Amino acid sequence: MNWSAAGSWFKSHLTLNNLFRLFLGQVVSFVLALMSFTSSLIASLGVDAPITQTSFAYFSLAVVYGSILLYRGQKLRIPWYWYLALGFVDVQGNYLVNKAFQFSSITSVTLLDCWTVVWAIILTYIFIGTRYSLWQLLGAALCVLGLGLVLLSDAGVGGGGGSKPLLGDTLVIAGTLFFSMSNVGEEFCVKKKDRVEVVSMIGLFGMLVSGVELSIFELKTLESVTWSTDIILAFIGYTLSSFMFYSITPFVLKLSGATMFNLSLLTSDMWAVVVRILFYRQQVDWLYFLSFAFVVIGLVIYSLTEKDPVPTPLLEDGNHSIQYQVLNDENVASRNESLTS
Repeated sequence: MNWSAAGSWFKSHLTLNNLFRLFLGQVVSFVLALMSFTSSLIASLGVDAPITQTSFAYFSLAVVYGSILLYRGQKLRIPWYWYLALGFVDVQGNYLVNKAFQFSSITSVTLLDCWTVVWAIILTYIFIGTRYSLWQLLGAALCVLGLGLVLLSDAGVGGGGGSKPLLGDTLVIAGTLFFSMSNVGEEFCVKKKDRVEVVSMIGLFGMLVSGVELSIFELKTLESVTWSTDIILAFIGYTLSSFMFYSITPFVLKLSGATMFNLSLLTSDMWAVVVRILFYRQQVDWLYFLSFAFVVIGLVIYSLTEKDPVPTPLLEDGNHSIQYQVLNDENVASRNESLTS
């Protein structure tokens, strides 16, 4: 083994900037674990109101960041209907994942969140044209294998937790599709435009969308809820952790991108194991640890071989890459020279 080459690789990659990115990623991961814990706690207290609990989070984002945006007095840099679409997919993702806690265990829900990476690969391949290496596809395949073991465990082979674990797992996988669309859209917005504007608009339109859906689907549920101190504290905890999550996420997306963001959230699964063992006094099946190992190996392979391709980026004024314009100008010039000669 070439130790000098390995040492030079670590020196080039182990920088303060990369350490700061890892630190931010782990802060977001811990906050996500708090969101998962408070959401599962709300479900365990007998409250089935996933839209309501996210409505408070969107409201807090709209009030805080919207106030900053109004103080600046600036116009929107991105058309409002794009923020409406971003808020819509984000609300659906939160609804499906929070609904899954009614049927599945916290460990299964948090681990199946890794499906976001798989959906991101599919969506970027179809709509953006990103091409991936065989090593990256191998890493993604190992992740899918690990997630399949979670489904196998929840199907009864290893005794998964929850009343209807397979239904809960299906809801999570569907929710990660919406989360992947939200992450990709938010990454583009925060890299091209203003972070405060993006977060405030997600809060505003997320609050409006969730308000409409709440009035249709959850009014009767809220009327039947017997509010207690524990339930109120759980809602407050979820709102605070969600506010922190949406506040820190744009930094990670701007510095590292959606892929690194989702990779950093992997450690929230271990926090979920701690919560399940210490708080809920439940045993974790051995298939879960095996599936976690597959997911770790797959994500490490994917992250180490990622080259972060950026196909035909857009500029602030909406034009395509200057690089392609220069090439086109050179081609026209060379064609004119050949005609004159």
